[in-house]
Amino acid sequence: MALISRVEVVIRGNQRIRKVALGWWTFSAASACSPRPALAIMGSGSRQGQSERNNGATVTHAQQYDIAAVRAQFPALKAGSAHFDGPGGTQVPQPVIDAMTDAFSGPLCNRGDHTAGARNAEMIVGGARAALADLLGADQTGIVLGRSSTQLAYDFARTLAGTWKPGDEVIVTRLDHECNIQPWVQAARRVGATVRWADFDPATGELAPGDVAALLSDRTRLVAVTAASNLIGTRPDVGEICRLAHEVGALCYVDAAQCCAHTSVDFAALGADLLGCSAYKFLGPHLGVVAARPELLETLHPDKLLASTDTVPERFELGILPYGVLAGVQATVDFLAGLSGHRQGSRRERLVASMNAVEIYEDGLRQRIERGLAALSAVTVHSRASRRVPTLLLTFAGRDAADAHQFLAERGVDTGVGTFYSVDASRRLGLGDAGGLRIGLAPYSSVEDVDRLLEGIVDYLAEVR
Repeated sequence: MALISRVEVVIRGNQRIRKVALGWWTFSAASACSPRPALAIMGSGSRQGQSERNNGATVTHAQQYDIAAVRAQFPALKAGSAHFDGPGGTQVPQPVIDAMTDAFSGPLCNRGDHTAGARNAEMIVGGARAALADLLGADQTGIVLGRSSTQLAYDFARTLAGTWKPGDEVIVTRLDHECNIQPWVQAARRVGATVRWADFDPATGELAPGDVAALLSDRTRLVAVTAASNLIGTRPDVGEICRLAHEVGALCYVDAAQCCAHTSVDFAALGADLLGCSAYKFLGPHLGVVAARPELLETLHPDKLLASTDTVPERFELGILPYGVLAGVQATVDFLAGLSGHRQGSRRERLVASMNAVEIYEDGLRQRIERGLAALSAVTVHSRASRRVPTLLLTFAGRDAADAHQFLAERGVDTGVGTFYSVDASRRLGLGDAGGLRIGLAPYSSVEDVDRLLEGIVDYLAEVR
């Protein structure tokens, strides 16, 4: 079946009224948001026209999301699997592969300006830093590069803990990935600071700002919170949590690894102090990045080599950077910027349009999955928050999620199984250390993939035990 989808969004005041027609079903939903252009996303067909009223009451634009053209850019999809393993790492498009090959094919050495290789390295680092700043809505002088978001979280935890003392407090949440829990817990333990845990509602998957506010005090030094759960997709109100943290003089460290893969992120608007993510979650190679307020970085002094630079942000980047990977990261951001079909505007503007289009497109596919799963009484969907990315956690009555994972894999449907470094969230949901079957969407997911997934789950449940 060819994908033909349409999404229309009309802004009325501060409400977004969304209507989606996808394949054989339709739905509509309303959600509070900051006003943004409406989108019509077509799997096939011509570019749609644009219209708007300048008084701000209604804004309607149309853009094309050509899923066939998007999928054609991913060599890995030729193997034939339907990939729902994106939360653990997405497939990589050809332009990213080409950029990494090109970087290694030309002269390359340590950064500088006296040789072609040194100039190439300098250009690659600067290009990647600027691209990631555009993706995250941050200042490029606050973009810190590292091996992974986990490594960077540990680096910043060690550095920030040097300013803590006994009696200080750190807040972490049970909704988070361990990379935004254990670095802070362990750093606090070393200096005698107290760790306080913000809980979430296991029935709804919601982490409310009030759950964090109840723990804040004038002793709070840092709040660590996820922008989107790695396990069940919940998107807390991070902007409000950051605001509350700042009211008591605390910093806010946000894990956006899952969030920035599915929606537009605006670091400046969120009000976060530090925000971490991983490029391999959004179609890129393995690299961690932290966006930070440059003025905050100027006050922090990590352990480093005497000969290494003390400028910001380089003082936080230990050793030589992976130049080939950075070339791939810049190409990834440029690829994302073209997903909506926008040709006008800055790269940041095109990224916002593209990620808005991705969010709406994936939301339609997510609802298709949920409609199919709702008809299966043996399946429990633990992803229930009102705002969430398209990451679903499933368990099966009387059946092991690991068996479902294997059954689907044998049929070319790739999912994940376990707790995915979110063991506290899994235990809070009553799933212990086993977790469940995780399904995640990506910009290359298709209706055909979704139907294969649903058919595979139906076949698994029908299998004679």
